[in-house]
Amino acid sequence: MLTKENGKAIQKLGIKTKKETDAILKNLEGAAYIVESVEAKETKRNPLPPFTTSTLQQTCWQRLRFSAKQTMRLAQLLYETGLITYHRTDSLNLSSQSVAAAESTITELFGKEYSQRRVFKTKSKGAQEAHEAIRPTDPSKDPSSVALANEGKAAFAKASAAKLYDLIWKRFVASQMAPAVFDATVADIRAGAYTFRANGQTLRFPGFLKAYSLVFEETELPPLKKEDRLDMLSIAPFQHFTQPPPRYNEATLIKTLEAHGIGRPSTYAPTLSTVQERGYIEKDEQRRFKPTIVGETVNTLLVRHFPEIVDVNFTARMEEDLDKIAEGQKEWVPVTREFYVPFEERLRRKYEEVDKQQIAQDPNKTCPKCSSPLVIRIGRFGPFLACSKYPECKHTEPLEKKGLGITCPQCNQGELTARQTKKRKQFYGCSRFPECAFALWDKPIRQAQGGPTGELCKACGSLLVEGPREIVRCSKPTCETRV
Repeated sequence: MLTKENGKAIQKLGIKTKKETDAILKNLEGAAYIVESVEAKETKRNPLPPFTTSTLQQTCWQRLRFSAKQTMRLAQLLYETGLITYHRTDSLNLSSQSVAAAESTITELFGKEYSQRRVFKTKSKGAQEAHEAIRPTDPSKDPSSVALANEGKAAFAKASAAKLYDLIWKRFVASQMAPAVFDATVADIRAGAYTFRANGQTLRFPGFLKAYSLVFEETELPPLKKEDRLDMLSIAPFQHFTQPPPRYNEATLIKTLEAHGIGRPSTYAPTLSTVQERGYIEKDEQRRFKPTIVGETVNTLLVRHFPEIVDVNFTARMEEDLDKIAEGQKEWVPVTREFYVPFEERLRRKYEEVDKQQIAQDPNKTCPKCSSPLVIRIGRFGPFLACSKYPECKHTEPLEKKGLGITCPQCNQGELTARQTKKRKQFYGCSRFPECAFALWDKPIRQAQGGPTGELCKACGSLLVEGPREIVRCSKPTCETRV
């Protein structure tokens, strides 16, 4: 990688145009590549601390694709079975007995050289130290042991609970292990006025990585010494575009809530569940959160009329005041009065000031019955289009038609469309419902040539659908066709 020009460091994204890149490539033509310096050193990578509630939820999403709600449900099952400690905690404390038990287990499973006792300090502001970090109650019960399977049948009725215990056990055991040791090599290569840097890294001692795997890359450089002359095989210029920050997923949203001091270990999962169940946000194809029309409407209303309530700092300050009340540093009545009295007055005033027409959005469509503008309104089951002349005109229609371009195979009249249940679970049904009740949970596949008929199973003639992990299968339950 190019790092310097005329001895001066090149900043990240410092080469801004193709013209500059082409000039560098031209200057390098015929240059001699000489090893300027070689530095070999030992680097260590320490294990992560045991889980708190937020880090457990984040890691379960990243590694197992468990939602925060699912993680807490399974953790409750493991806790009730006596396999893990209390799972709603932001503390990193560990009892001396658990550390000693971990040392014994590590020595037995991996060897004494892998054991290293550690104490972790909680960084979270206002952390409740009444509980330990999340850990197995008995570290000797490793996930593969027969004893665990026998004693934990209730918890391990589902494979998901076994995966969660495996993750908790490995993280805790790894936290009491020696660091991983790497042999790192850094070589600077001079080519005319330019300096390139090559980095190599190989694992010498795995340490905690024996128990808890982390992603790392091993790159072995050939033996080099100062003033060695190298052959240039190729130079590859890469163009890099800055990207906007991605949408939140479960892990990154929980991490952000914790960073801003919003919520507590017991409220992260319910908060994420509530905003989804109320239809404020939904997950896209990449399982990242995006706001719905309902969410955008509610957010616009709150920001316009209650800006201090939806301010991140207000929520954090309120959490801090509640902590001080719990610690006896503040009285709860003055704190509550300071917030609620002005809030109640503003809420009463806004009920009178804010008209429903202000909330409705204009989609630039007209009513087919009376030619009046259509507006987006919010109903029990989400947003829909309605005539602005209601109640004189009661015309309504779906907000957006999510047709698949596939004719319903049952009535041969309607079109299969993407729909949602009351709990916002997606399914695919006939547009003529309730006259036709045809429905599928998995997405039907359209014919490759783009006709109105779905792709059919060659064995039974039913629609082919795209199941989990993009597996194409027959929609008929009794047909075992897989494509």
